[in-house]
Amino acid sequence: MTTAVVLGAAIGVLLGLLGGGGSILAVPALVHGTGMPLSAAVPTSLLVVGISSITAVLPRIRVGQVRWRVAAVVGVTGAVAAFGGAAVNRLLDPRTVLVGFAGLMVVAGVRMLRGDGGAGGDCALPGGGVNWRGCLPKSIGVGIAVGFLTGLFGVGGGFLLIPAMVLLLGLPAPVATGTSLVVIALNSTAGFAAHSGDTALDYRIAGAFTAAAVVGSLVAGRLATRLPAERLRGGFAYLVFIIAAFVAVQAVAAPATT
Repeated sequence: MTTAVVLGAAIGVLLGLLGGGGSILAVPALVHGTGMPLSAAVPTSLLVVGISSITAVLPRIRVGQVRWRVAAVVGVTGAVAAFGGAAVNRLLDPRTVLVGFAGLMVVAGVRMLRGDGGAGGDCALPGGGVNWRGCLPKSIGVGIAVGFLTGLFGVGGGFLLIPAMVLLLGLPAPVATGTSLVVIALNSTAGFAAHSGDTALDYRIAGAFTAAAVVGSLVAGRLATRLPAERLRGGFAYLVFIIAAFVAVQAVAAPATT
């Protein structure tokens, strides 16, 4: 139980500070840290990440760090496109998928460190408004691309959403983080509903993990609203590199499929 609390708090802190890290780490944390079977870890992680994302976004709502209509467009289109990505995933060798995902994360992390495509554009006008004539097609494109890749790679979209929102939509890093949390919460809710009947959940572990994650995300979310955008973007980029290395190691260690 102590392990569940510690790992849950860590997941919550990552979500609260950076808007990502929860979904890709929650499953291995539950499987290897608490001994939960994979069939139960997947829906449990979606429950934890969904509730934690909702909690983490609350401080950001108060300071205006959410673009609600952008979140709605990206979330809806991404949910639809994820089915296509999942279909393609079934046709590929898992190691190929993992290597592709690791490479994608490295590219995104490097671009965020360089600041390519800095904040500003149709989705983030200087006065704080949005030019929907230009922003809408871009948001749909990001939703389709990120949703497809999320379905293809079988992981949460936080690591893809934030770079896409910063680099392609021009949102400042704190706003991209807040907006991505809304999308992650929506996707996690839908995913939990789809998986909840697969197996019986250990609600004692799930409750402890979720409670710790909620506390961690709430505390970290309040702290994140006071951090400069460059520090947030840099922190997220380095976290992306760590996860890319983790995924690459998984790809190397995975047995070949025939």
